[in-house]
Amino acid sequence: MSQPLLLIAAGGTGGHMFPAQALAEAMLQRGWRVKLSTDARGARYTGGFPHTTQIEQISSATFARGGPIAKLAVPFRIAAGVFSASLKMLRDKPAVVVGFGGYPTIPAMVAATLLRLPRMIHEQNGVLGRVNHLLTKRVNAVACGTWPTDLPEGVEGIHVGNPVRAAVLEREAASYIPPGDYPIEILVIGGSQGARILSDVIPPAIASLPIARLKNLRVSHQARGEDEDRVRAFYEDHGIAADVQPFFTDVPRRMSEAQLIISRAGASSVADISVIGRPSILIPYAAATGDHQTANARGLVEAGAAILIPESKLTVEAMAEQISAVLDTPDAASEMSRAATTFGKPDATENLVHLVETLAQKGTP
Repeated sequence: MSQPLLLIAAGGTGGHMFPAQALAEAMLQRGWRVKLSTDARGARYTGGFPHTTQIEQISSATFARGGPIAKLAVPFRIAAGVFSASLKMLRDKPAVVVGFGGYPTIPAMVAATLLRLPRMIHEQNGVLGRVNHLLTKRVNAVACGTWPTDLPEGVEGIHVGNPVRAAVLEREAASYIPPGDYPIEILVIGGSQGARILSDVIPPAIASLPIARLKNLRVSHQARGEDEDRVRAFYEDHGIAADVQPFFTDVPRRMSEAQLIISRAGASSVADISVIGRPSILIPYAAATGDHQTANARGLVEAGAAILIPESKLTVEAMAEQISAVLDTPDAASEMSRAATTFGKPDATENLVHLVETLAQKGTP
């Protein structure tokens, strides 16, 4: 019997690609073949996918970027992508197609709809992304990472949680060393969008901490490429040990070694923080669609595991105060770490796998 094929369609941000990678890892272990359909932007995030995943770059586009001529070309590029995806599916029929959001998801999901293949979407955030919102009534199942998820009337979601990569699961509920008078780590991760304000505010906030604290402190700061040099120079000028890079390939390790994480509230970041179990300060991206990052953060905050600072109130003083609140109270920091793990869903990947296998068995009417 030939191996069943899972086709995963995901857009060009880590928020879409990391849970897609988690599903790919799990399905390959179960003997499935896995293809990933994405665009050139998404292909940058495929380095962590198992090498047996077949990567297919497909034509897609968004109305959100580019000038008038580029916007006029959008429907034609998407149509070309749908045609190409349809031909590929006819040649090698997927048992199930799963979309994780982002514009590169459109061609594969539309082709799967036209060919009446079993299909589902996974929404990572508490508010549907634009593409997933368009697809909710055209798929056989809607899996939700954050609960509750704001869904259109008549659409039922299934709460599975947000899958995390194997490297995160390996550090599930890792032992936490509370802050003290010894070397401690702060991890700053800004996500792929809107990270500039974090690079403006967090370094001076850290620099304002007492000298006795700074001598033991090491910072891992993920800064956008255009901000990297100035952020690194700031830390050096203030005598702060810092590793500044535009992208960390080993976030799970750094996260497990950190006493505090300062992060945007992207769904994947929230999932990683909660599965590993670390105190965090979350700054939701103010321009996120439907303010979905605030919705993502709500569960960790209500569990007592995270401190939320709205972007409108993000100042050097406010950030310094909250950093001190965690680092100066080791017992409370330990409690935040424990609370984070109670909120995490390490079984999210298994839940999603079960949905995929159920769809494959049922097929479509």
